[in-house]
Amino acid sequence: MTATTTDETTGELARGAQHLAPVPQAVGGALVTGRQRGRLGRLIDRLFHARALRRWARIAQRAPVAELSQLRRDRAQAQALRQRLDEVIFVADSRLALPRVGSVSFPRPSGSDWGWRPQLWRGPLAQKGMVGATNRTMIGDEVTVFHDCQVSEVTLRQLRNSGPDDLAPFAVRMDVFRFDGGFLSLALDLPDAACSGLLRRHLVRLDAVVETEKRIEIFARLNIRHGPNTEQVVREFDLRSRAVTVEFDLAYTRMNERRIERMWVDLIFEGPEMNQITLRDLTLCRYPRAEL
Repeated sequence: MTATTTDETTGELARGAQHLAPVPQAVGGALVTGRQRGRLGRLIDRLFHARALRRWARIAQRAPVAELSQLRRDRAQAQALRQRLDEVIFVADSRLALPRVGSVSFPRPSGSDWGWRPQLWRGPLAQKGMVGATNRTMIGDEVTVFHDCQVSEVTLRQLRNSGPDDLAPFAVRMDVFRFDGGFLSLALDLPDAACSGLLRRHLVRLDAVVETEKRIEIFARLNIRHGPNTEQVVREFDLRSRAVTVEFDLAYTRMNERRIERMWVDLIFEGPEMNQITLRDLTLCRYPRAEL
């Protein structure tokens, strides 16, 4: 854009601003609040935007008959404006295409009476990652790392999902290098709502989207503490596809429905050495078994 064009645009904005009342600092002796100033600022923005739309509508209408010198100036302004508009549209499209932060939507079986996506996959964490994660290190408020390594070479970090099939806003990636321990697991503490009203006729379903650098065995273990006892049900992930579903049938447990205190899930990784494991999503839900 030329200096003349810039001066003209600045002058036009200044003339437009003269028709707007100055922002008051006090009304009837009372100071204008920040919220009121914010509303006034948005009103002014809308007025400027409406005025700019009308101006460009007039320019478009007169373009077929405009003098060539004026048409060149209009084109230069339009090209400069289009560059900024394209930048805004590009960024907005890329951001709005991402899964919404805080999303708890996911497919559930018919009749589900509880569903949950853990915080790690639902929203941004204050600490995005950790290197050399020690035993019993917590990631957020709901997930804990357990291992028995003498020297930890386990790295975890939260990622922003951006794939077309991703439903969860975030993912967690675990890089494991040398591993001299016997076990590695992530423990997910389930909320109290998971225990409320839980019956032996319920099935608990876990869905996950898993990506691994090389083949690995992953097990999910559901733990239900009732009184002094803890029931455990173990299922293995079928990693022949990214999307994994396992179900825990509580009818085969000896769970005391009246004494349920706590539930958690252990994700157990067998032989994780020199591997990269990405959990793109993880959700749990429960639903009653169909009566025969």
